[in-house]
Amino acid sequence: MKKALLLVLLIALFSFVALAEKIELNFWTHEDPNRTLLEDRYILEFQQMYPDVVINRVTHSSVKIQELILTAFSANQGPDIFNMSIEDEYAYVANGRVAPVDWKALGYKNLQEVYDTYLPGMLDSVTFEGELYGLPLELTNWCIMLNKKVFKDAGLDPEKDYPKTWEEMAEVSEKLIIKDGEILQRRGFDFRYPYYLVSVVPMVEQLGGKLVSDDGKTAIINDAAWLKVLNYFKDWGPNGNNLGSPTYKSARKLFNADNNDIAMCLTGLYQEGRIRAENPDFYDSGEWMVVPFPVFEDAVADVPCCFYGHFYMVNFQKPKKNQEMAWKFIDYMLSHGDEYLDVVNIIQPTKALMESELFKSMPFSAVFADDMAKGHVVYYHANSAKIQELIKQAVESVMLLNESPESALKKLREKVQEDLDEEF
Repeated sequence: MKKALLLVLLIALFSFVALAEKIELNFWTHEDPNRTLLEDRYILEFQQMYPDVVINRVTHSSVKIQELILTAFSANQGPDIFNMSIEDEYAYVANGRVAPVDWKALGYKNLQEVYDTYLPGMLDSVTFEGELYGLPLELTNWCIMLNKKVFKDAGLDPEKDYPKTWEEMAEVSEKLIIKDGEILQRRGFDFRYPYYLVSVVPMVEQLGGKLVSDDGKTAIINDAAWLKVLNYFKDWGPNGNNLGSPTYKSARKLFNADNNDIAMCLTGLYQEGRIRAENPDFYDSGEWMVVPFPVFEDAVADVPCCFYGHFYMVNFQKPKKNQEMAWKFIDYMLSHGDEYLDVVNIIQPTKALMESELFKSMPFSAVFADDMAKGHVVYYHANSAKIQELIKQAVESVMLLNESPESALKKLREKVQEDLDEEF
């Protein structure tokens, strides 16, 4: 009896020790059903390679994850691994909340070899004071995706009549919309609310304006450019020509269904993978196309939509063994860049992938590549998420609350300048 009890105690002890030696990694990422299929498989494969590792993958919407990660880190309970768009992530780099990339764990000879794997400049936004703090799950820019059938239904030729300028975008949308009273049953196009740093700031830059001066000390450069863009949104909204509004369901989320309720949306190459998964008949129909980001008729520069990266980062507060294993797992996922592109249509900006036949064979990949080559990375700053919210307030106040563009611009300048002044 004593021997049996001792055996039970020994088994329990060994089980406890084995459990204690397990490395548990919490991995938070944004929702994407196509990525989930891949990453669930990568997790199983990695756990087979490293039986002492348990990875918990948790997904949230791209908006919700920003709130949850901020709350978690504020309580010093952030996940081991997370990814967001760089304009939302950069504050975690600047404030010392994430660990430098462990190039040894990744199997590189030195840090420079990591940089050499990617296209020039692609890691600049996650480089801070000589250290590298993230690796890109994807690098994304947006162009205009267009449903040819909706154009044809309105008597337009999509190949000839697609909008090249923002003025044409408004004119074409007027011809495409279907209303029930003041309610839009079909929109021609609508913007990506609330991602204003990515898509609205370039519109200002087309007209010679800037969000921040080159030395980073002065907010809102060239009032005329900003006022023209704010007036454009005022005319676009429900109190103007009623062509769209942030109160409607996202145009990008409607597009794949091909329900004659949206003609154009602003989106990335990844949308192609989602169309193929959600509506293969539409994907195979040839009734959709991609065209470049429009410019104003009097633009002084051809500035396309900004590109941005979703970067994998590792929590600096976690034990060193967790950090090392987290980078090993990130490296394992990123070693499947061709599969991410083929299945999910997201781009990891390595030299090998961007020069591959696989990338070149993607429908309209040249449109995205050409716009990306002309563009620049989205504005990132320790307070970039807050600044984006301030631009949102300015744009949506003129669209929805009938605030004058002059008043909205004055408030925007004052508030962004306050944020900049805190840094200097």
